[in-house]
Amino acid sequence: MPRKPQIGINSDYRAAQKGVPALSVVFSGYYDSLLQAGALPVVIPPFPENKDLDANLEQVISMLDGMVMVGGADLDPRRDGFMLHSSVKLLDERRETFDRFLIEKIAEHRVPLLAIGTGMQLLNVSQGGTLFLHIPEDLPRSLPHRDAMDPNHRHALVIEKDSLMERVYGENDIRVNSLHHMAVDDVAPGFLVTGRCPDGVVEVIESLHHNWFAVGTQFHPESPSATALDGRIFKEFVQEIIVRKRSMGIHLLEVEEPAFV
Repeated sequence: MPRKPQIGINSDYRAAQKGVPALSVVFSGYYDSLLQAGALPVVIPPFPENKDLDANLEQVISMLDGMVMVGGADLDPRRDGFMLHSSVKLLDERRETFDRFLIEKIAEHRVPLLAIGTGMQLLNVSQGGTLFLHIPEDLPRSLPHRDAMDPNHRHALVIEKDSLMERVYGENDIRVNSLHHMAVDDVAPGFLVTGRCPDGVVEVIESLHHNWFAVGTQFHPESPSATALDGRIFKEFVQEIIVRKRSMGIHLLEVEEPAFV
């Protein structure tokens, strides 16, 4: 009997402090968006780095049809050979260490991937790309990409034809939320920029590998500041997984048109 696609979601990590125990956090927009798109979300906490990590990740990956890598604070540039910038607000060390192991497994097994915000930046650096550490300094002529006074700050998005983004947005006038100060610099080999802000800042990358469906968005389609149209990114992601699985003889439940609100 066909089943729903099972999509993993990594989670943030908050270390114990002032009597509050350590915990994992996932914003509801990620799993609600997947549920609306017809998938079954599976939340994955950041496993500790020990002798069982590789085996645990292999088992988890074998259960999944796809993966969503979520946003959060900033990657530590020192892990990629760059100096720390004063504007960087670091991810918890446990989460970042786990996420870096996880993205390597995802790439190794060619797990379909939707990477959002920090997740997209990690996808890019893990595959050989680089990042701008602070847009206002690295690209001083760029538009504002973050407004501390406006969590609903948006800018236009220019998309490439024949891309997943074109399937999502069509020929609409597109404006997406913008909450970041880091951005893709050199694009990883095997990836193509399919969406940019009018100032040239990279907002979407998509895999060119024939055997790996992977897309990254710098903006946040799961956020309360996203539009219903943004939310269709999850539907297209899940539908593409279903089509690819069918070509392998695996039949998953078809996605019904979700009622995004």
